[in-house]
Amino acid sequence: MRFIREHKKLLFVIAFFAIIYSLISIVNHYYFRTYALDLGAYTNALYDYIHFQWNDSTAFLGIAENLLADHFDLYLILFSPFTIVFGTYTLLIIQIMFILLGGIGVYRYFILTEKTKKYALYATIYFYMFFGLISAVSFDYHSNIIAAALLPWFFYWMKRGRIITTSILLLSILISKENVSLWMAFVCLGLLFEYWRKPYWRYYLLIAFSFCVFYFIMITMVVMPALSNKMAYPHFHYSFLGSNPSEAFLYLVRHPLEAIKVFFINHTGHPNGDYVKLEFLILLFVSGGYVLLRKPAYFIMLIPLFFQKFFHDNISMWGISAQYSVEFAPVLAIGIFTGIASFKQPLFRKVLLILALSGCLVATFRIMDHTIMYTDKSRIRIYDGKHYTRNYDVKKVYRALKLIPADAIVSAQSPFLPHLALRDHIYQFPIIWDAAYIVVSTKEGAYPLNSDDLNSEIEKFKISAEWDLIYGEEGLFIFNRPHSSGDVQF
Repeated sequence: MRFIREHKKLLFVIAFFAIIYSLISIVNHYYFRTYALDLGAYTNALYDYIHFQWNDSTAFLGIAENLLADHFDLYLILFSPFTIVFGTYTLLIIQIMFILLGGIGVYRYFILTEKTKKYALYATIYFYMFFGLISAVSFDYHSNIIAAALLPWFFYWMKRGRIITTSILLLSILISKENVSLWMAFVCLGLLFEYWRKPYWRYYLLIAFSFCVFYFIMITMVVMPALSNKMAYPHFHYSFLGSNPSEAFLYLVRHPLEAIKVFFINHTGHPNGDYVKLEFLILLFVSGGYVLLRKPAYFIMLIPLFFQKFFHDNISMWGISAQYSVEFAPVLAIGIFTGIASFKQPLFRKVLLILALSGCLVATFRIMDHTIMYTDKSRIRIYDGKHYTRNYDVKKVYRALKLIPADAIVSAQSPFLPHLALRDHIYQFPIIWDAAYIVVSTKEGAYPLNSDDLNSEIEKFKISAEWDLIYGEEGLFIFNRPHSSGDVQF
C-alpha cells in the first residue's frame, strides 16, 4: 500500500501503456494480423517444449531442423507452461508484461539517487513510448524484446552493488537470442567506462565482457552449426562485409571510412532502400539521441546495433519497422536522462527534458502515420477504426476454425497458423506433406505465394478427389483429407 501511495503516477503510466500495448498486440492477434513467422513458429515451439520434445521448424521450413539452429532462444522453453493458461496469446501477453517490467526497472534505476530521482517518471515514459518499442509490439513476438526489457534491471542491480543478482540478470539476457550476447558485450564495455574508478566492478565488467564474447562465438560458431542441417550459422547476411564474421572484421579494420559511409547510403542498390537509414537516424536524433554526446558510454552500447542494422542485406532491417530497433529503447531511456541530469543549469535540463519527450512522441507518431519504408499501418494505428476491423467476418472465421480437431495435422496460411499452432504438427501453406486439413483465404496475403498462384491452388483442391471442401464462405476455405496417413514425410 505504501508503494501505491508513493508511486501513483508510475502506476497510472503502467496502466496506460498496458492498455496501449494490448490494443496493439492483442487486437492484432485477434484480427489475424500475426503470422507464421514469427508468432506461429514460436507458439508451435511452446507446444513441443511443454511436451518435452524439440521443435523441428517444420512450421515454416520445408525440411526438419532443430529450431535452436535458427535462433538460440531458450526463453521459449521457460515460457511454454504458460500456454496452459493463455493459449495462443501466451507470448504476446508475456511480452507485454516484460516490457512493463522493464519500465519499472528504468524507474527504479533513477530513484536510486537524489540527483536523478526527479527524472525517474520521465525516463519511464520515454522507454514505454519509444518508437522502436512500439513498432516491435505491433509485430508478433520476439525474444530480443524480453532481453531489452531486462536490461534496465541489469543496470539497476549493478548500481546497487549486487554482483550475484547482476550476474543472474546477465545470464537471463544472454539466453534470449544468440546475437544479444554481442550487444551485451558492448553494454559491458560501455559500463566499463562508467565504473572504471571502481576496481571491483572494473574487473567484473572485464570478465563479463569476455564471457559475452565467448558465449557469442561458441553459440554462433559451434553450437548452432552443430544443430543445423547445413552445419553453419544461418543469419550472417552481410555480403558487403564478406562471407563470414572473420572477413567482416577484417574489412572493418582495413576500410573504416567505407564502413562509415554505409551508415548513410543504400549499399545494396535496392530500389526501395533509399533514405531508409537516414529516416531511422533522424528519428533517433529527434528522440534525443544527441544527448548521448554527454554520455558517450551509452553510445558505445549501441555500436553493434547500428552495425547489425545498417550492413544487413535486407533493407527491412535498416529502418524503423518490426523488432529491429527495440534494443535502443533501454539504452536511450537511461543514457539520455542520465545525461540530462548531469547538466548543472536547471533551465537547460528542463529544455532538454521537453525536447527529448516531445521528440520521442513525434517519432512514434511518425511511424504510425507515414514512413519511407512500407509498414502495415493497420497493425499500429490504434486510433484508426481500421485497426479493429477486417474485410471479412472474424467471428465466422473463428467458428470455422473450430471444425479442425485439436490433434489434427494442419497446413495453414500464415495469418491463421498462430491460432492453430498449439499442436504437434502444423505447416505454413503451401507446405502440405501429411496434413489432414488445409486453411486458406483469398482475403489474406498470399505469402509466400502470389495471389494468382494461391487462387490456382484453391481451385485445384476444389476439384481434387483427395480433398473435401468442408467450409467455403467469404474467401475462407477449409479442406479435409479424410484418409491422411498421419505419417510425417520429410
